[in-house]
Amino acid sequence: MYHNILVPISFDEERDVGGPLKLARLLANDGAKITLLHVVEHVPSYALTYMPPDYLKATREGIQAELDRLAETVPGAKGVLIEGHSGRSILDWAQEHEPDLIIIASHRPGMQDLLLGSTASQVVRHAACAVHVVR
Repeated sequence: MYHNILVPISFDEERDVGGPLKLARLLANDGAKITLLHVVEHVPSYALTYMPPDYLKATREGIQAELDRLAETVPGAKGVLIEGHSGRSILDWAQEHEPDLIIIASHRPGMQDLLLGSTASQVVRHAACAVHVVR
C-alpha cells in the first residue's frame, strides 16, 4: 500500500481516467495523499495572438474545476494544474514531492509508439519511484 500517490491526468479522448483513479483508491493506505496532476502544454507565442484574451485563463479554470470534480471521487485527493512539457513536468513534480507511486494511463500503442505512449514511456524510464501503467 502507498502513502503518496501521483496520478497524471490527461483529458485526451482516448485516455481513460477511471482506471487510474480506481487503482489509486485500491492501492492507497488510509490517510494517503493522492495528487491528480494535469500538465498544460505551453502555447507558442505566435498562437496567442489568435486567441481571445481570456481564453487561456478560462481554459485553466475549466481544467482545474474538472480536476477538483475528479478529486472529490477519491479520498485524500486534490487536483493540481501545472504548465510545461508533459513527461518532463511530471518527473520534475515527482522529484520535488516524492510520491511513492505514480499511476499513469497509456493509450493503445500504434506503430509510432511501439509499446508505450511517449509520456508514459518517459515516466516509466526516469521516475525514482514505482510506476504503474494502466491501459
